[in-house]
Amino acid sequence: MKKVISVVGARPNFMKVAPIHRAFADYSNTIIHKLVHTGQHYDAKMSDAFFNDLDMPHPAHFLNVGSGTHSEQTGTVMIEFEKICMLEKPDFVIVVGDVNSTLAASITAVKLGIPVAHVEGGLRSGDRSMPEEINRLATDAISNYCFLTEKSAIENLTKENFPKENMFFVGNTMIDSQFYALPKCDFSKVLEKNNLSPKDFVLITTHRPSNVDDPVQLEMLLKVFDYISQYRKVVFPIHPRTLKNIEKFNLQKYIKNNNIIFLEPQGYIDFLQLMRNSDFVLTDSGGIQEETTAIKIPCLTLRTTTERPITIEIGSNKLIFPEYNNIIKAIDDMLNNNRRESQIPELWDGRAAERITSIINKILNK
Repeated sequence: MKKVISVVGARPNFMKVAPIHRAFADYSNTIIHKLVHTGQHYDAKMSDAFFNDLDMPHPAHFLNVGSGTHSEQTGTVMIEFEKICMLEKPDFVIVVGDVNSTLAASITAVKLGIPVAHVEGGLRSGDRSMPEEINRLATDAISNYCFLTEKSAIENLTKENFPKENMFFVGNTMIDSQFYALPKCDFSKVLEKNNLSPKDFVLITTHRPSNVDDPVQLEMLLKVFDYISQYRKVVFPIHPRTLKNIEKFNLQKYIKNNNIIFLEPQGYIDFLQLMRNSDFVLTDSGGIQEETTAIKIPCLTLRTTTERPITIEIGSNKLIFPEYNNIIKAIDDMLNNNRRESQIPELWDGRAAERITSIINKILNK
């Protein structure tokens, strides 16, 4: 039996790994698959919701890394994950996404001589001020294999001299999870609980330091949300970082608008139900750009760059420079139904994990 370990560190990682774990069931006679949760981001209630919503097993190991600086998190994951590798002696390690745990686990495994595959490899924003971009570049540079969600990744990795025979365009496991979970949304009560009707609200998420760590920028965004609330209800599942900074910068007056519904971070099924019933979405998230594209919900991404260009080229996403007048213009276009037809990208068909596990099975049983 071969042993494969997948590493998760933050909320989006669960969505990317869950379908891989399910797909490995087809190889249960030859491959043991185990999960390691670093605890980089950890909330018991949220994690339990993911295990239930995505039919994931609880991790075989929980490293309890917690918060800290980038260096502290990366270093602690390396130390603790090395112990797991020495104990479990895996034949293969899968890392996903672009969080600190992704880079830390890949460095650890490679230095122990364990082959590493990066799921979601090759994505590039071109903005090295983003910690995630550094994690993406460094992880791909040392990975043995890369599984790609879109064709821009092929171009990026080719420029970086990654071996062509070790890159595989397979589709998007986050979309696998989304399609798997959509039928469960019919049982969600989140709309009823918040007195919402389909298409009568705008869904907002924002958490990136560039948007919420600067008081002027954060206040500008809150003014934008206030503007939207004149025309639609605003549903704002608020990230702990964003809430903390609203309080820190004394901006609480902006959260007293009755037409803005502030929610705690939502479980996967409830959030997906909000997304698919929203009129449109405002975000600075990476994954939400993909999820909205997969179900053709218009999305305005409040960033200067994106590492997911396919969502803009053919999807429902539009990149908006995060400045007040630009955002208001884009919102007015949405409110006036100036919206384009979008397409679902190639291989975003809910079967990416099947392709990944098939390839890994062949690699391990050469």
